[in-house]
Amino acid sequence: MHTLNRTTTTEMEVTSIRLERELKDKLKELSGNVGYQALIRDILWNYVQQKSGDYQTSISPTDIRASVAAIAEKEVRCVLTGQLIRPQESMLLGFTTGGELVPLSTESLAR
Repeated sequence: MHTLNRTTTTEMEVTSIRLERELKDKLKELSGNVGYQALIRDILWNYVQQKSGDYQTSISPTDIRASVAAIAEKEVRCVLTGQLIRPQESMLLGFTTGGELVPLSTESLAR
């Protein structure tokens, strides 16, 4: 997990958020030496970038360990090509080496 260097913590605003204890514990486990607050910031920035269309992925075809056919329920972008996948369009769900399920266009893994 790579923390996005956007600003120093001294320049950040303090925000309080209530999390279930189990969720906080899981975030701590997943964050390793990065820290769960940095992980939460990364998750939130990724969400904002995906929704705004500015998402830049570091996933490559070699990161996909398996894929399954699927039908898009809502509009998404292929993590490899950035291609728009529209609702009811055929797509793939890729399982990454990092354990994520990611949207893929049907031709993104063509060799």
